[in-house]
Amino acid sequence: MLGVFGTGLIKGLYTWQVEPFWAEYVKKKMSISNLPEELVGKTLMQISDIHIGDHFNYNYIIDSFKKAQKLSPDYVAYTSDYIHYDNDNQLNQLEEVLKYAVKGKIASVGILGNHDYGRNWSDKIIAEKVSMKLSQNGINVLNNDQKEIEGLNFIGFDDYLGVNFKPQDVMQNYDKSKANIVLCHNLDVCDLDVWNGYQGWILAGHTHGGQCKPPFLNASVLPTLNKRYTQGEIDLFDGRTLYINRALGFKWQVRFNVRPEITIFTLEKA
Repeated sequence: MLGVFGTGLIKGLYTWQVEPFWAEYVKKKMSISNLPEELVGKTLMQISDIHIGDHFNYNYIIDSFKKAQKLSPDYVAYTSDYIHYDNDNQLNQLEEVLKYAVKGKIASVGILGNHDYGRNWSDKIIAEKVSMKLSQNGINVLNNDQKEIEGLNFIGFDDYLGVNFKPQDVMQNYDKSKANIVLCHNLDVCDLDVWNGYQGWILAGHTHGGQCKPPFLNASVLPTLNKRYTQGEIDLFDGRTLYINRALGFKWQVRFNVRPEITIFTLEKA
């Protein structure tokens, strides 16, 4: 019994104090149609779900940003949930963290997630303040909008659960002749009829990889309708490729077999 108790205690400490702060740098190749020759070999870093707030020591995020800066990415894409809102103090905390935000040598872009809309994901004023702080720190916020930056076209959806979800506003102008990447926080949007024939990559977050995944079992915490969407690269079998980042931060300080993630994509021609 003592052995069982000791093993459980060690696993509990690992799940609480070790893995939540043990970020993994995942390297992938990203094949993109119509990619300009001069962008072949450039890097795109995806950072998602930092959840700045009072529920964990966000100096971990600052330290992770400092390490990620050393990789000198060409582009950086933030796929939202920058705060875990309880009160306006989170906006001050976010401002402190964003002083160390990872910036792309070419550009940095981002979208908003459900937690960036405050309580009940319905406060437009909180979302506007988050957007302003991102913009002030060199991150282009795409709210149902697109922006082409030196040959790479980023299409950004506002959050599915927020009050400004209007993907049709941007997808009606989808141009398949460009080198496109979609940023979409909540991956359940992949199953909606809003894509207008889009072909290419979709970068998402939201799931945190399920937070905990016992070996050979499904993830225990998965806030999606489609339980296929957990983490990593998923072929949607229609010309779209979904990539779900496991998140750098967390809502609850617990992870098991689902390490936090920063993703580095190397761009290549499809």
